[in-house]
Amino acid sequence: MQYDVIVIGSGPGGYVAAIRCAQLGLKTACIEKYSTFGGTCLNVGCIPSKALLDSSEHFYNASHTFKTHGISLDNLKVDFEQMIKRKSEVVAQTTGGISFLFKKNKITSYQGMGSFIDKNTIKITKTDGTEETISGKNVIIATGSKPSNLPFLPIDKKRIITSTEALTLKEVPKHLILIGGGVIGLELGSVYARLGAKVSVIEYMDSIIPTMDKSLGKELQKVLAKQGMEFYLGHKVTGASVKGTNVTVTFDTPKGEKKELKGDYCLVAVGRVAYTDKLDLENIGLTVEERGRKITVDEHLETSVKGVYAIGDVVRGAMLAHKAEDEGTFVAEIIAGQKPHINYNLIPGVVYTWPEVASVGYTEEQLKEKGVKFKLGVFPFKASGRARASMDTDGFVKVLADEATDEILGVHMIGPRAADMIAEAVVAMEYRASAEDISRMSHAHPTYTEAIREACLDATAKRAIHI
Repeated sequence: MQYDVIVIGSGPGGYVAAIRCAQLGLKTACIEKYSTFGGTCLNVGCIPSKALLDSSEHFYNASHTFKTHGISLDNLKVDFEQMIKRKSEVVAQTTGGISFLFKKNKITSYQGMGSFIDKNTIKITKTDGTEETISGKNVIIATGSKPSNLPFLPIDKKRIITSTEALTLKEVPKHLILIGGGVIGLELGSVYARLGAKVSVIEYMDSIIPTMDKSLGKELQKVLAKQGMEFYLGHKVTGASVKGTNVTVTFDTPKGEKKELKGDYCLVAVGRVAYTDKLDLENIGLTVEERGRKITVDEHLETSVKGVYAIGDVVRGAMLAHKAEDEGTFVAEIIAGQKPHINYNLIPGVVYTWPEVASVGYTEEQLKEKGVKFKLGVFPFKASGRARASMDTDGFVKVLADEATDEILGVHMIGPRAADMIAEAVVAMEYRASAEDISRMSHAHPTYTEAIREACLDATAKRAIHI
């Protein structure tokens, strides 16, 4: 079979690329090694974790805040089996939706492992061992990533687990030891903390979510500690062992002292690595970076081999589903001869704990490092009428604006529905709005988004009304 475009991988980057190619009139095929479409995000990442986060938040509120709201419940308990079942139903509906979209857009799908014979010929190795080859004028590599591990810490997928296994546990852990204080670990750790588990976080860096604005990490740690999570920051894990149903994790303190924690599960969440093995890239003369196994691309996301592109987690930048989606659309339009655009500085990052954390643009630390003079505006949610009404008063919105021009350079927030609210900041910054621009736009009252306006007012000559 001859195609205009062959996409290897059907995650957010791959399936969006395939759909956009088809919309542009290109004959498109998509290869997926698993039995369902959607990649890590839809199957064992974004979607199932958000389903469990939502379920666990309902339980946490029922047990901690309903009484204050005037709602009394007796014999409240977690039906964990049902919780996992609902999560699986959400995943099935979502992945099934991709199958529908492929049929709607007349995209040919293949199940199996895709690998290069040459730059235009792809071999598909199916689960039964049989092989098939297809040809394409262009190939998009969208194979995503998999959990990283620590070489000295073997993962048995039973007691020492990754994020994949954490989504299908048969029980709520009594004591979950979490290695890594990044986004994935904190989201899953907060799920089980809400359900009653003791959660201990061991992080090598001196703060959690270290890639985001430092103020967000400090506030999130404070809030999660109130929810019962404990933190060991600046600590170096040295090993882990399993005996029966018990896990012992050993680590060094910042002072070099030896310590250990005992629990029934250990979740290793130390990042992800690009999934580029088994593509036979050497057959087309491509090599990957030694660290992270990522593929080098140019400004058009084209590799050094003409007609072969790479997107998402296998290339530079943050490993985010929406970044992969943007790149999938970008490459499809490049192939079609258009001139699309991506502003990587304005791709937001989100942590789906509660309160949620969201960020876009430059952090305060980055601006100081660059020597950029800026104004800072902050508005706490405890001063928000809407937040008080919903009992969601933790957190704040922080706006950074250029000192001379007032252009918004970064927006960082931790609070209720921050994941949704950050879109206002992205739109504003795409149009190079000033803090004053946002402060003069009407925001419905009472809403959480008023906090963005107030933070902009605070950045504009300290004009905030409600603080």
